[in-house]
Amino acid sequence: MKLQSLMVVCLFIVATIHTVQAQVAVSNVKGDAFGKSVYGLGFSGGPASGVGISYRYHTEGKSSLQAVFGIFKPKNTDTFYSFGAEYQLDLTRSNSARFFFGAASSYYYNGAGGNNYSAPFRFGAGLGGEFLLQDAVHFTFQGLFTYFSDGTILPLPQLAIHYYFY
Repeated sequence: MKLQSLMVVCLFIVATIHTVQAQVAVSNVKGDAFGKSVYGLGFSGGPASGVGISYRYHTEGKSSLQAVFGIFKPKNTDTFYSFGAEYQLDLTRSNSARFFFGAASSYYYNGAGGNNYSAPFRFGAGLGGEFLLQDAVHFTFQGLFTYFSDGTILPLPQLAIHYYFY
C-alpha cells in the first residue's frame, strides 16, 4: 500500500512538472554527445529498479546502466530502503527522445528487526522511453513486467527524472 501511494505521488509530481513546461526545448548538446559517454543524476521510482536517488551512465554505444538507492525513516515508524540496478539497451533515439529495452532488479526492506515485505526481491523487463524536458533534464517512463519473489508477476510503471552532465 505504501509503494502504491509513493507511485501516485511520483506520477503527480511528474505530471505537474510536465504541464508547467510551455515548450520542449531540444538541446544541441545531446546530439553532439551521441558518440560520447554521459552520466546523469536524478530520482527514480518503480517496483523493479527501486525508489530513490539514481545514477545513470550511458556508454558511447547503445547501453545505459543505472543504480538506485533510497532510504527513508519517518518519525516513529520503521525504516524503509531499497537498492536497485537497471540495464537499458537503446532501440532508437533522436535529439529529444530515445526508446529502449530495460531490465531491472531490486531489493526492498521495511522494518525494525526484520523485513515486513513477503516479496522483497523484484525483477522486471520491458520497454521504456526517455524524453528531453529542458536542456539536460530528461524524463523516463517505463512499462515493465515485474516478477516479485513470492511468484507474482504484474505489469507496472517506472518513472525517473535525470539531469545529464555532458
